[in-house]
Amino acid sequence: LLFLKDFICLSITGRGGRECTSRGSKLALTKACFCDCLQNDYHFEYTECDSSGSRWRVAIPNSAVDCSGLPDPVRGKECTFSCASGEYLEMKNQVCSKCGEGTYSLGSGIKFDEWDELPAGFSNVKRVTNANASWFCFHSSSWVPRGNYIESNRDDCTVSLIYAVHLKKSGYVFFEYQYVDNNIFFEFFIQNDQCQEMDTTADKWVKLTDNGEWGSHSVMLKSGTNILYWRTTGILMGSKAIKPVLVKNITIEGVAYTSECFPCKPGTFSNKPGSFNCQVCPRNTYSEKGAKECIKCVLGKFSFEGSSECLARPPCTTKDYFQIHTPCDEEGKTQIMYKWIEPKICREDLTDAIRLPPSGEKKDCPPCNPGFYNNGSSSCHPCPPGTFSDGTKECRPCPAGMEPALGFEYKWWNVLPGNMKTSCFNVGNSKCDGMNGWEVAGDHIQSGAGGSDNDYLILNLHIPGFKPPTSMTGAMGSELGRITFVFETLCSADCVLYFMVDINRKSTNVVESWGGTKEKQAYTHIIFKNATFTFTWAFQRTNQGQDIYSITATNAVDGVASSCRACALGSEQSGSSCVPCPPGHYIEKETNQCKECPPDTYLSIHQVYGKEACIPCGPGSRSTQDHSVCYSDCFFHHEKENQSLHYDFSNLSSVGSLMNGPSFTSKGTKYFHFFNISLCGHEGKKMALCTNNITDFTVKEMVAGSDDYTNLVGAYVCQSTIIPSESKGFRAALSSQSIILADTFLGKVWEQLYPGYLCLCDLCPVCSVKCHLPCNRSSTTTTSCVNGRSTAVKMRCNPTKPGAGVISVPSKCPAGTCDGCTFYFLWESAEACPLCTEHDFHEIEGACKRGFQETLYVWNEPKWCIKGISLPEKKLSTCETVDFWLKVGAGVGAFTAVLLVALTCYFWKKNQKLEYKYSKLVMTTNSKECELPAADSCAIMEGEDNEEEVVYSNKQSLLGKLKSLATKVRAEF
Repeated sequence: LLFLKDFICLSITGRGGRECTSRGSKLALTKACFCDCLQNDYHFEYTECDSSGSRWRVAIPNSAVDCSGLPDPVRGKECTFSCASGEYLEMKNQVCSKCGEGTYSLGSGIKFDEWDELPAGFSNVKRVTNANASWFCFHSSSWVPRGNYIESNRDDCTVSLIYAVHLKKSGYVFFEYQYVDNNIFFEFFIQNDQCQEMDTTADKWVKLTDNGEWGSHSVMLKSGTNILYWRTTGILMGSKAIKPVLVKNITIEGVAYTSECFPCKPGTFSNKPGSFNCQVCPRNTYSEKGAKECIKCVLGKFSFEGSSECLARPPCTTKDYFQIHTPCDEEGKTQIMYKWIEPKICREDLTDAIRLPPSGEKKDCPPCNPGFYNNGSSSCHPCPPGTFSDGTKECRPCPAGMEPALGFEYKWWNVLPGNMKTSCFNVGNSKCDGMNGWEVAGDHIQSGAGGSDNDYLILNLHIPGFKPPTSMTGAMGSELGRITFVFETLCSADCVLYFMVDINRKSTNVVESWGGTKEKQAYTHIIFKNATFTFTWAFQRTNQGQDIYSITATNAVDGVASSCRACALGSEQSGSSCVPCPPGHYIEKETNQCKECPPDTYLSIHQVYGKEACIPCGPGSRSTQDHSVCYSDCFFHHEKENQSLHYDFSNLSSVGSLMNGPSFTSKGTKYFHFFNISLCGHEGKKMALCTNNITDFTVKEMVAGSDDYTNLVGAYVCQSTIIPSESKGFRAALSSQSIILADTFLGKVWEQLYPGYLCLCDLCPVCSVKCHLPCNRSSTTTTSCVNGRSTAVKMRCNPTKPGAGVISVPSKCPAGTCDGCTFYFLWESAEACPLCTEHDFHEIEGACKRGFQETLYVWNEPKWCIKGISLPEKKLSTCETVDFWLKVGAGVGAFTAVLLVALTCYFWKKNQKLEYKYSKLVMTTNSKECELPAADSCAIMEGEDNEEEVVYSNKQSLLGKLKSLATKVRAEF
């Protein structure tokens, strides 16, 4: 106002009839007028608490309001003060007042239950560690409000829903959620204002929920700033589309005060002052925001519970009714009847509406299911304990020496069995709640019509536990029972059948799923421990049908019997009372007495009658003391070329691990396959453990005996998928999708592929690189592995790799398998070499010195053995000195040389004389060609000396002269 030069005092009527005083010309009045503040022009807030825990209440002008004369600051309530539920702090007088009708208050808390849009204070933060998916994640991935809940991303991205709150005192956060797909990781954690993770988020991984059920999660909060993170990460590794996480009703307790009440959201109401929540409007009523009561829908319209408006009733269609089979009447007849889905919302009087079909003709009732009998009544009842029936005959007691085989076998579907129930669920369609998910249809049970393509049609079977019959108590194998069902799927578009298992009502896990049209087939799930089980079949439909023909559960607690099986009788028992056999004993057919199985055999878990119940173990394996299972005791023997090879793998009995990879998903997410292998020993215990949803996959506190740890699998060979921390921004590596590759040991076979190469395969006469009968097998079957998974571990002696050695997979199959069903591993270690024997070393003799000789022993090179026998100590033996024999040899040699020289000279002289005489004879012969010469001595007589001079001839050699003489003699004759 200082720039105004002409000051005039004016009095005018301002807003709301108040007096506004100003100076200046009339032209400048609109800029210079300051009015006294009214109560609606400002609001009160508290200042930050000081070190003494006190604060001040100050008045703050509302936005776009210029006024003067604000109330002076006054001392406020203590920092920890808060009002009770249903009240709010009236800041003018600083007292707690009750909320009015149509509103509610949590006192010291806030609640987010409307998700038409992202509430104020919430934000989406996307994290991308892969450049290939960066554009897609930043532009397409987000948490999306869906009215009553908020939905997570469905893709291979990491997205966080974040909300920051400042608490004046300790409190908590609570929310409801649906999390059914383990292909998406859902974590909830808290950070402070320094971005440091709070201690309260140690258990940050949220548990899976059943299909169609809402779970709840709560975490304590500390005073101060708390930044809340709901983070989801999708992992797509050849799987189908991810089912998103749903979150609703987020409640935060611990704010210092609530200065106003919250209006009830549409579809709810509050008809009493001081309410801490709003009630849901019943069917056929509606309400708007802040309603004190619900308004009834007019004639011709309807609404579901919690509706904000009424809708016109549509014409009836085939989706608005369902069929039932009536209970058998006194004549043993039944018929198909059709009923409207309640509550009925459709109209039959419209032009294109469908009328309810008439009831079908009466037909004979199907027989009772095995183990049940009608006993002349119109309904089937379970047989009393100790009796059995095939469903068509009366219940009878088992003969002597036999006991009932308990279980359930449902193959006739006139009414839904008492331990089964059916329902329909859809998060966004409450119409599904009143529908039957599955309908009985005589020889099968079929999926219902449903209300929309996103409906889940639920069928539950509850069994309180599993235990073997009395006669099979000694069969201590891992299998306690099994559930088998036969089904068929006819789909015109996308459809999925899920089979899920819940143990002890803690968490439901999807065991197997089938998509699209499937021919009639059977599936078996094996039960390994005694617990309360709920088996669930959930069918998601798209204008198609799902049929289940039979469901069979064996060894079920509180089950019924359709047949009897042989049992053991006590030695002094003459009646029909059965006694349990000790572990590892079978029932002898002749006497019905218990008898122990032979060594290295295991008792069948399916029947114990007769010696054939004892099944021989595979080659190179032995049975436990109770004959419950066959295992490798780490020792192996093989005969080769009259040589015995002995192996000792005891030092390899601890679990071996292999991390191979990395591999990448289609969106570039890096992951590894982590294998644990329990090779031998431990009396057949499955020591290889793989876990899900933990940050440290090497923790040792995970014990195999922990039956309640549902995310832990124990086997001889198992596999987990590891997502490294840098791949998705986790603070540590994440383990998921743990599966069993081998839980049964079959045997060992030796093969000489390379030096020291031992192939452990199942009963292979000649184990080869392509051996498809491995030494370990998994009893769990899948749609892709109908015979279960199997594993072959090949041991190779490698002296250069001591200790545990190195485990590897084939280069052509870097994931350890090429078909997903058969896995191969190569384990190289010095501990895989055979034990040393006397054939693995040789001796070296030293020189004889001073009458003694040393003999040393050294290993053959290369050395292909370990442990076994040790090298013998060097041997010292007496020997003859070498000097004596050297002298004898020298003397004999000298004498022989002199003798040879003398003989040579003697025969040379004799030869010279003979040559002279012969020359003389030849000359005489030449002088008289026609007559023979007179006899003359051509040799020197003994004692006669040859005094004639020797004449040497240089013309012909002795051999040549002999040849000439012979030629002349032949010519004369």
